[in-house]
Amino acid sequence: MATAPEVFLDRPAAGRLLAARLRGRAWHDPVVLGLARGGVPVAAQVAWELGASLDVAVSRKIGVPGQPEFGVGAVTADGPPYYAEQTLTMLGLDVRDLSRACAEEREEARRRVLRYQGDRPPTPTRGRDVLVIDDGLATGVTATAALRALRRTEPRLLVFAAPACAPDAAQALAAEADEVVCLSLPSSFVAVGQWYQDFDQTSDDEVLALLTAEPDGPASM
Repeated sequence: MATAPEVFLDRPAAGRLLAARLRGRAWHDPVVLGLARGGVPVAAQVAWELGASLDVAVSRKIGVPGQPEFGVGAVTADGPPYYAEQTLTMLGLDVRDLSRACAEEREEARRRVLRYQGDRPPTPTRGRDVLVIDDGLATGVTATAALRALRRTEPRLLVFAAPACAPDAAQALAAEADEVVCLSLPSSFVAVGQWYQDFDQTSDDEVLALLTAEPDGPASM
């Protein structure tokens, strides 16, 4: 495990450290996908360092009714939603209780895909090494939904990487990705934001700017 600071300065700084961990490997036609929105500033640094294609993956958390930040599942623009069955059982919830939230989050996922891609076709991933990057891994529900959607595109290798990961979530995600890379696995993980000095929300405009930036593009986003 690579040495990493306990708290990262910001997403680009964390991305540069993650890129240093990932470079030097014989990647096959790599494509780097940042999970929108916060994963994109991290992913941009990795893509620029690896000389890889950069694009975005969209996965939306499905929250508990009345507690939208408590994610018990996630959904992408297409394909079936993913639910953490053990969490649903623990809370006494049924997927039918979440049908409205699922529909709303799928609609938001489709809006974001349209905003980020426009008329541009998605970057091909079949037969390529695909690195899915986020700014952190807490419950793993959004990452799981994204990885399952990408697995259907038949990548050669499917990797998930993030600067800071909750140990239990990283272990569980190993069933979805061919490899899980975490710079830091703090045992006291509560939320992703606690591992960043600057954790301002990433906007749609910032995502679009990074997707079109040159390798020496804006490092402060």
